[in-house]
Amino acid sequence: MGLSTHVLDTMHGTPAGGMAVALFRFQQASGAGEQAELVKRFTLDANGRNPDGLLYGHDELRAGRYRLSFDVRAYFLARGVALPEPAFLDVVHIDFGVADPSQHYHVPLLVSPWSYSTYRGS
Repeated sequence: MGLSTHVLDTMHGTPAGGMAVALFRFQQASGAGEQAELVKRFTLDANGRNPDGLLYGHDELRAGRYRLSFDVRAYFLARGVALPEPAFLDVVHIDFGVADPSQHYHVPLLVSPWSYSTYRGS
C-alpha cells in the first residue's frame, strides 16, 4: 500500500504547495543508537502532495522508523507571512514507525506558523 503525505496550510485554508519536505529512514548505526539517512527531498505540488505520488510503493516500504521533515518557516516566508526572528516553527519533524508494511501509511500535516497536528491517515 505504501507511504504518502499531504500538507494543509491552516492559516490560508489551502494545500501547502511549494513546501520543501525531506524523508529519512532510521538505520542502526555502528555502535549505539540509530542514524537518520536521507531517502529523498521533494517540493509539494499545488495539492500539497508529493508530485511523484507515493514516497514508498507497496513493494519498497519496510518495517522501521522514519522521519518526515517539513520546512514550515521557509514556506510561510515565501507566502509573505511576517514571522518573528526566530520563527516559532522552523522545520517540523515527524518521527513515526511502520509496523506492518502491507498496510498504507499516510502522514498528513496540518500547519500554521504557530501550530501543527498530524495523525495516521488513510
